[in-house]
Amino acid sequence: MLRGKSRWVPVAWSELPGFENDALFEAWNAWLKSCERPGPVFAPLCGEVRRLSIATGEEQRAWMVGRLQPYRVETLQGTAEGLLTSYYEPVLKASRQPGAAYPVPLYQPPVGLGSRKPWYTRQEIETLPEAQAALRGREIAWLADPIDAMSLHIQGSGRLALTDAGGAQRTVRVAFAGSNDQPFRSITQWLVEQGQGRMNAPWTESTKAWAAQNPQRVSQLLWSNPRYIFFREETLSEMDAAFGPRGAQGVPLTPGRSIAVDRESIPYGTPVWLASRGAAADLQKLVIAQDTGSAIVGAVRADYFAGTGPQAGELASRVNQPLRLWVLWPK
Repeated sequence: MLRGKSRWVPVAWSELPGFENDALFEAWNAWLKSCERPGPVFAPLCGEVRRLSIATGEEQRAWMVGRLQPYRVETLQGTAEGLLTSYYEPVLKASRQPGAAYPVPLYQPPVGLGSRKPWYTRQEIETLPEAQAALRGREIAWLADPIDAMSLHIQGSGRLALTDAGGAQRTVRVAFAGSNDQPFRSITQWLVEQGQGRMNAPWTESTKAWAAQNPQRVSQLLWSNPRYIFFREETLSEMDAAFGPRGAQGVPLTPGRSIAVDRESIPYGTPVWLASRGAAADLQKLVIAQDTGSAIVGAVRADYFAGTGPQAGELASRVNQPLRLWVLWPK
């Protein structure tokens, strides 16, 4: 069966590695979130999915076998192996006011962004008076470090530990609200091209170490990626804090159980069996396709949501490994 950029090949459940061993109740939380905004194919199953939220793993597994058909995802050329990467939600200290300690702004989208695409590049945003004028008054908060800000732009969302003018502290979420529609360029690849070699530490640590040794070239590093992200601020309730930001499907992401996919290969809300083995992680588990990303292109391609904070960030920075996928489609 052809599905956009991919080919789906029906297989037996026995082909799914580790299917008998997964703690399915963890994935059920992500599935319940998808049922808040289900697509037309999975909407009829959502009543049963909700009832099974208190079922045993064996009952959930038996229901899946009875109601769903696994399909191995391949490229149109028949290749079944692709690439898994990972992303996370950073937590960064921030201030409501700019200053020497917090000089790097995060912006809401400028008025009229949609009428001018592509908008200014990252370098132009930081240097052209007309771009600066369009963003004046659109600041959400200020960060201490431009590398942290770039990390937030790459991840697309994060949490800010804010201190206001009176010294009060609270945590808010900033979520993706738009981009300048310029191409994304990997600054890690730029560093490699400059002779930096492969970075073994987590991405942010490695890049900060390079920046400390090359302070006069930090702007050049950042401007190598012309893509620029704008954010919106969201309140963070206790319930919200247990989940990640909203993905492209419009539902909160579940750590370890949500993936970003190419929607021309796998529709949002689809349960997917994921198998990937590498130095960073050995994964055989049920996940739900709930997000996408500009770099997530192709049939056998996924970005694994690792969660929130530095531990998730360390995992996300290390995942770059082979991948196989099976979509689980209603019979």
